[in-house]
Amino acid sequence: MIERTLEHTIKDKLFKGKAIILMGPRQVGKTTLLKTIISSEENYLWLNGDEPDVQALFFNLSASRLKSILGKKNMLIIDEAQRIENIGLRLKLVTDSLTDIQLIATGSSSFELANKVNEPLTGRKWEYKMFPLSFSEMVNHHGLLEEKRMMPHRMLYGYYPDVVCNPGEEKEILRQLSDSYLYKDILSWEQIQKPDKLIRLLQAIAFQVGSQVSYNELGQICGLDSKTVEKYINLLEKSFVIFRLGSFSRNLRNELKNSKKIYFYDNGIRNALIANFNQLELRADIGALWENFLVSERIKYLHYSRKWSNYWFWRTREQREIDYIEESDGIIHAYEFKWSNMAKVKPVKQFFQAYKTAELKVVNPDNYEDFLL
Repeated sequence: MIERTLEHTIKDKLFKGKAIILMGPRQVGKTTLLKTIISSEENYLWLNGDEPDVQALFFNLSASRLKSILGKKNMLIIDEAQRIENIGLRLKLVTDSLTDIQLIATGSSSFELANKVNEPLTGRKWEYKMFPLSFSEMVNHHGLLEEKRMMPHRMLYGYYPDVVCNPGEEKEILRQLSDSYLYKDILSWEQIQKPDKLIRLLQAIAFQVGSQVSYNELGQICGLDSKTVEKYINLLEKSFVIFRLGSFSRNLRNELKNSKKIYFYDNGIRNALIANFNQLELRADIGALWENFLVSERIKYLHYSRKWSNYWFWRTREQREIDYIEESDGIIHAYEFKWSNMAKVKPVKQFFQAYKTAELKVVNPDNYEDFLL
């Protein structure tokens, strides 16, 4: 179980001389989390980077002007900070000149925020990610039995807070999110003139969840060249819509070395993109849904529990495959994901001969909580 929540983790870092950077997709509750964290604070200034006057305020900001704006306040919060020009240098100004001020900044696109603050704030920040709600959080909220009962619903509609809190309105909420809202920063930052191709790319990725992806093949489907496909995938990953899993390769000549799989951080977004909310019993893609659910929830679990692990999938040129590989402290764990509790799994002899200390576990609906808690 996750013993420490992100809320407690951030609270422990307040007023210790470093900025706090919180990143994650839009509509996952970053603002709500910060309001909870500062609920006992009084002396703070909250600014929204989406607002033009806030952007203008930071255009030629000096330390003396910022001091006068803050007055006696000891905390500055900048929501959606990536929208502010040269935000990295502006945040550095605060941390260097106003050492008694706790700075907190949030962003919904790491290509705009993380890239701009990494160099200016080297050694001056704590950085955290926030995702849609997780299996573990919901277990903590209403218990393991209730959340396991909800698992078929989560596989269809996902864990976005609005979706979880508004039963009966899931499809409408997900449609609004998947239409354009999640990609707002990409569309504005890259000035993409044909967002329909971005959506078509996402739809193509959605149909290939759990499978190796080819940038050339994706480009042919959505009418883009392979370099543009890779560029868009990079941006979508940095906007926390999708993430890539690389292939594990060390000892065997026939291991695939540069292959990728792509997953969605949220099953609901994936299903909204392909307009398919059929119940699990009626779906041909149940294996892909189950794999996406498990891998995305595992990534959340590793991040929130601060467990340092590397993760991949494994496949050979002969199409021998293991769904998910994880390595921590030098120990390799191999996982196979099976929707059917009755499915038989035959270990891939070639893999375990090459990696003799590796352990294999099968994750199915009977035991998946052991993998996610």
